Amino acid sequence: MSLRQRLTALLACLRDPQKVASFQRLCGVEEPRAAGADARPGGEPGTAPEAGGGRNPDRPAISEGGGGKPRSCGASNGVRNGLPEAGGDPVATAGEATLRNRVQGLRRNSLTGEEGEVYGVRNWLLFYLFCFGTELGNELFYITFFPFWIWNLDALVGRRLVIMWVLVMYLGQCAKDVIRWPRPASPPVIKLEVFYNSEYSMPSTHAMSGTAIPLSLVLLTYGRWQYPLIYGLVFATCWCSLVCLSRIYLGMHSILDIIAGFLYALFILAVFYPYVELIDNFNQTYKYSPLIIISLHLALGIFSFTLDTWSTSRGDTAQILGSGAGIACGSHAAYCIGLMSDPPLDTLPLTVPFITVTRFGKIILRILIGMVFLLLIRIVMKKITIPLACKIFGIKSDDIRKARQCMEVELTYRYITYGMVGFSITFLVPCLFFFIGLS
Repeated sequence: MSLRQRLTALLACLRDPQKVASFQRLCGVEEPRAAGADARPGGEPGTAPEAGGGRNPDRPAISEGGGGKPRSCGASNGVRNGLPEAGGDPVATAGEATLRNRVQGLRRNSLTGEEGEVYGVRNWLLFYLFCFGTELGNELFYITFFPFWIWNLDALVGRRLVIMWVLVMYLGQCAKDVIRWPRPASPPVIKLEVFYNSEYSMPSTHAMSGTAIPLSLVLLTYGRWQYPLIYGLVFATCWCSLVCLSRIYLGMHSILDIIAGFLYALFILAVFYPYVELIDNFNQTYKYSPLIIISLHLALGIFSFTLDTWSTSRGDTAQILGSGAGIACGSHAAYCIGLMSDPPLDTLPLTVPFITVTRFGKIILRILIGMVFLLLIRIVMKKITIPLACKIFGIKSDDIRKARQCMEVELTYRYITYGMVGFSITFLVPCLFFFIGLS
């Protein structure tokens, strides 16, 4: 066998959905089937949208093989709390166990109406661990993590971390729409999450984010803050591993998607990280940087919207670009009025301050007040921009779900809404903190 054939066979093996299903079973994820009935709620079997994920048929309710008995998530013997019970009826006890342990899929997609599959869980520790891991690559995490760094820890690190995050996520989303590989097939994979199922699969942007953010944190903070390098490396390794494994556990990516995302993120970091200081200084100090930032991010958003038909990838791309533009413009405005100044170089490396009751209280107040402000900005801007965009582009707003999937509306409302959220993070909220004495 030639080297090319071996490489092709290896790639096919890494992309095999059976590998994903085997990992899910190893971690205690099973498809629950009660005796003689499908465990899914609702009538129609769930399918994934063809755009990106590929339309996958629902798995049948009967068991595989010729016996005709339904397969349970427990063992072939009786089960009590996930463990075999001597003398129990194989079908009845297995069905009872799966009914007790079954869970509805995570994160229903409000735009497509998709819901995750019903599945059985035998290891709740891994379930919650990987659910937490996948949240490290979702919007809720980003909208709390970046502000926390900028408001409470180190604004310089927070700004530059956002720059790398925008680059990594944008290039990752574009690569998905160019390569256009579908999600792992279901069956045999159990789809625990469907929120991003309409996106393509290759590479995994969760893996890219889970690689880029912790590594960028180590690169940006080591030498600036006093801590042993080994702590940072262990932290980055645990973060990256947790996020990557969580995407396989949830059935959203093949092993090849994860490896490609990891390597792609390393490549982007190697190319762009040497210029992150230059980009940050340009954003803050150049007189016309806001015009350039807004124009560049908007042009990149329009370009990415022409790559493919609708999927959550398009909206996420506009959301990422809008947030990045808003944070950069806000940092420029804050710099111009001297609102947030970085510590002088002669004070480096910085030491971790001792946490007092007063300091801890201010941190909590900043988070609570700041997040409420961001939430209000997000709600108000969405209420304003969606109807306004529909009116400007002549799109009927009777069905908001359908209107939000139109390119013109989605680009406009997401870019403006999250641009204002980003601007609030680095300018409006720090101004509020200054006036109420929490700066």
